[in-house]
Amino acid sequence: MAADVPIECTVYPDDCDAFGHLNQASFLRLFERARWAALAAGPGMDAFERSGAWPAVRKTTIEYLQPVFPGERLRFALEITRLGHTSFDMRQTVRRATAEGVVAAADFVFVCVGTDGRPVPVPAEVAGYFGARSPRATTATQRHTVQGVTLAVDVSGDGPALLLVHGFPLDRTLWRSVTSTLTGWRRIVPDLRGMGLSEAPDGDYTMAMYADDLAALLDALHVETAVVCGLSMGGYVAFELLRRHRDRIRALVLMNTRATADGSDARARREAMMARVRRDGTGFLAEEMLPKLIAPVSHETMPEVVRHVRMMAAGSAPHGIVGALAAMRDRTDAGDLLATIGLPTLVVAGSEDQLIPLAEARAMSDAIRGAHWAVIPAAGHLVPVEQPVATGRVLREFLEALPQT
Repeated sequence: MAADVPIECTVYPDDCDAFGHLNQASFLRLFERARWAALAAGPGMDAFERSGAWPAVRKTTIEYLQPVFPGERLRFALEITRLGHTSFDMRQTVRRATAEGVVAAADFVFVCVGTDGRPVPVPAEVAGYFGARSPRATTATQRHTVQGVTLAVDVSGDGPALLLVHGFPLDRTLWRSVTSTLTGWRRIVPDLRGMGLSEAPDGDYTMAMYADDLAALLDALHVETAVVCGLSMGGYVAFELLRRHRDRIRALVLMNTRATADGSDARARREAMMARVRRDGTGFLAEEMLPKLIAPVSHETMPEVVRHVRMMAAGSAPHGIVGALAAMRDRTDAGDLLATIGLPTLVVAGSEDQLIPLAEARAMSDAIRGAHWAVIPAAGHLVPVEQPVATGRVLREFLEALPQT
């Protein structure tokens, strides 16, 4: 569960020690300041007091990963990873507002107590504000260093490998509600470099780089071949995998994606967004992109989906977002690949996708010999979170029909 937007705090000289470093005690104060700022942006700083409760810290675990200095602005992402009746666990991740890399991460266990010191229920409006969704890190999350970058990846289940690649500006949690239904498969769900909990190294990003990362990740996991499923930008990565690592792909799922490269107008829009991220950070992405990412009916009736998408959009380092935009801007047209794929292929579209018209997705499917075609009703560009049951069913039926290897 996560607050809608990250919280930013400035580091002042009196937060630092004699050597000019933010010290551990002051970091704890900033963690606390960020929690209260998140409440102030939602139900109010007095939300606990109004309910006769106080969030007492029972346990804290903190990792300090990078030094911090006066004048820097830090961005705190908060999420409740467990919500009980009288207690909850919260994870806070800290990045610099204008640079990549996690600065620190902390896990807190809170117990709500009343004026007599006894446990009382977690206030409903606090729980409601933070919403309901799966935590970004789970016991299935692994970290593997490939090609000089450490990728976060969820690995679960046994059986043939299924590699699921998220889109932009999202992360691997896009697939959580779908993967739980795909038993009998070894589900490999990474954050691409620069996105989610994966590292965001300096330098240019390309589709070839993403594809090589994933091939190396399969090596690290001792996987020879996998069914590859890519959504939106993840589909562009899947096309690059076809070019560079065709022998690693058993079958292909192209979801809410297109084969054509960016035209001049699309390239100009990406460059404008890159400039704005460099100037302002990533805070604006969710509000700007949400109306087109999900169907209007999803926006109106699925607040948990809206919260999830906002958190994904806000959770990546600015450099990773800029890198992804550049990689999409510069990608090669994949139209010439369609007639030569020669693999079992499923093309999935959302009936209300505002970014890729249904007719365009159908034309791509028709250009792939023997491709299966599926439309997810009442869904926009993000079918796995808008309609996870229908999306899981379509995927499962395709997977179960594949030839045995």
